[in-house]
Amino acid sequence: MRADARVPLGRTGLSVTRLGLGLASIGGLFTPVSEERARATVDRAWECGLRFFDTAPVYGYGRSESRTGRALRTRPRAEYVLCTKVGRLIEPGGPDTQPVWADPPPGLGPRRDHSYGAVLRSVAESLDRLGLDRVDVLHVHDPDEDYPTALTGAYPALAELRERGAVRAVSLGVNHADVAARFLRDAPAPGPDCVLLAGRYGLLDQSGLTELLPLCLERGVSVIAAGVFQGGLLTRTDSDDPRVRALREVCARYGVSPLAAALQFPLAHPAVDTALVGARTPGEVTAAVGHLENSVPTALWAALKSEGLLPSDAPTPAPDA
Repeated sequence: MRADARVPLGRTGLSVTRLGLGLASIGGLFTPVSEERARATVDRAWECGLRFFDTAPVYGYGRSESRTGRALRTRPRAEYVLCTKVGRLIEPGGPDTQPVWADPPPGLGPRRDHSYGAVLRSVAESLDRLGLDRVDVLHVHDPDEDYPTALTGAYPALAELRERGAVRAVSLGVNHADVAARFLRDAPAPGPDCVLLAGRYGLLDQSGLTELLPLCLERGVSVIAAGVFQGGLLTRTDSDDPRVRALREVCARYGVSPLAAALQFPLAHPAVDTALVGARTPGEVTAAVGHLENSVPTALWAALKSEGLLPSDAPTPAPDA
């Protein structure tokens, strides 16, 4: 399938490319990234036809949003879809720091706050960092960290912004499929439009398949698949995880990169409209596009199912995908 193919994002009225760029890495996830390399990475995504971008305040404590804005603000605004998140404010002395961010801006840190007022403040501050007049999709980030407040504070704030036309879609950014399913059922109608599901529907973890994805399909909620490379686990030749070893062996048998299989698999589910991949270099963007567009034989999916590595009822890509 083509990475730059446009598809509707559920019921939102937005259209996105089948592959999008997650922008945590250019905020310094695990490794510092220079301003020049961050810009070149976003530029390469644009050159490859990607028009879906996802950032967050907590990514590098504002650094990702600032870099994203500088890279995109000269681009035609109607041509791309931009997401950011709410649930953490970035402020001096913010206490909820995370060790994964390399070389964050000195003196700044995140403070978790899913309250109504904090969410409106978060959106305004994100727009300032981005240097843009709007974002298209706002995710409630990690609602499980304060579920009651996320449901009664963050969601109503975002629903009001959606009603006023200030944002096109309200979404959840989650690491747990059961949390998303619960939120979709608990939120007042019409509820969230999208779910960004990280690491819970891919080759190593299909926990979203049983409950969440059917619920999203039933309600017209778009699923954005993220974390599909499982933090690089699938490429580690020294992994002692028997499941990883078995997946790698099957892929090798059919001459397929595990990353190509990992990226193409979730997009076969009818609830999943797009997938996000992170990149910190232009080369990583180019590689991800290749992984999506490289042909994967149908026999690979059959083998993964026959060996118990994928559920028998999991949708798999069509032969010409």
